[in-house]
Amino acid sequence: MLQFTKSITSSYSPKRLAIKLNSKGEQFVLQGHPWVFSDNITKINTDANSGDLAIIFSKNKNKVIGLGLYDANSPIRIKMLHSGNTAATIDNAFFKSKIEEAFSKRSKLLQTNTNSYRLLFGENDGFPGLIADVYAHVLVVKIYSEIWIPYLEGILESLQNVSNAKTIVIRLSRSLEQSTLHNLKNGEVVYGVLEDEVVEFVEHDVNFSANVIKGHKTGYFLDHRANRKQVGEWSKGKTVLDVFSYAGGFSVHALANGAKEVTSLDISKQALEIAYQNGKLNNYTGIHKTIADDAFVALKKLIKNKQTFDVVVIDPPSFAKQQSEIELAKKKYAQLAQLGIQLTAKKGLLVLASCSSRVLSQTFFDINMQVLRESSRTSKCILKTTHDIDHPIGFPEGAYLKCGYYKLDC
Repeated sequence: MLQFTKSITSSYSPKRLAIKLNSKGEQFVLQGHPWVFSDNITKINTDANSGDLAIIFSKNKNKVIGLGLYDANSPIRIKMLHSGNTAATIDNAFFKSKIEEAFSKRSKLLQTNTNSYRLLFGENDGFPGLIADVYAHVLVVKIYSEIWIPYLEGILESLQNVSNAKTIVIRLSRSLEQSTLHNLKNGEVVYGVLEDEVVEFVEHDVNFSANVIKGHKTGYFLDHRANRKQVGEWSKGKTVLDVFSYAGGFSVHALANGAKEVTSLDISKQALEIAYQNGKLNNYTGIHKTIADDAFVALKKLIKNKQTFDVVVIDPPSFAKQQSEIELAKKKYAQLAQLGIQLTAKKGLLVLASCSSRVLSQTFFDINMQVLRESSRTSKCILKTTHDIDHPIGFPEGAYLKCGYYKLDC
């Protein structure tokens, strides 16, 4: 048993709930979808609480067709753990098996010189509302739902066993910080000792750091790892513009791979300082410039000054967090592609990315190609990518990242 630095035992003992769904909800469960919405439930116990085990019975034959955890505070009322006719017992052994399965999927990545990875990718690894990232010897677990509190101790033990982490940090969503089902605090160390909240790690031979206590989400964005490596390899001797650079993922890979000059552009001066310091963790001879400004404004200024770059990477935050924002997001992607084309040097490379799950992959690539066709320059899409290996896609909505590489004047 792990010796936790504080008690993380839940004050709530989960009950078992008998649940029936309408035809639409039942179909989702039978197809293995991890979400059941509140309006799909037709029958449920009146005293249901977050964390209770939801046992879903078929409408007609009264057979168990799935098991999940009940979430009283979300429109996604049941987060599924198991679907189908095979029997399953939801206990520590069940979660341990799922964690070991997830770890095995990352084995190819961990054979490279990389010690940072996503160990659990929420629903896609069978843990809806729970993320686990490893940075060197530090495991950061971010919890988005109360459903996990009663099961947390056993899950953390299994995560530590497979990752061999020396320290475990808990990060909580804003809503979970207000929960009364636990006594955890956001950024709290629950196992081991954290000597410095800024943890250094390696990503394909390139050194980085993440603030695991105060950094966004768990401290860093791991999903673009393969794209950062690719951009780095294609940046030797080149000038590079990294738009929405945040902690400098693309910038630092480019510098470490021999880029002549790299410009990191982000609205956050704090993020740019992190990017600059991440660069300093590596040996490089190129020049690292930073621009603190709104991306749309800054790109227009660069165009006005007739500046171009051999490699332009545009990786914005999600523009469509709600369904109502999709059309505006599509316009923003088109605008960024237009600006990017004007900033890409002759025979240069334009890299366009999106992390908006509501803007489908085909839609995003169609927007890019339409803008490129309407420009006066010839172009060729040389590569399309999605998440790295530690972000497996387990259901349609789990796919959000897409990235296109466009060679101009080819």
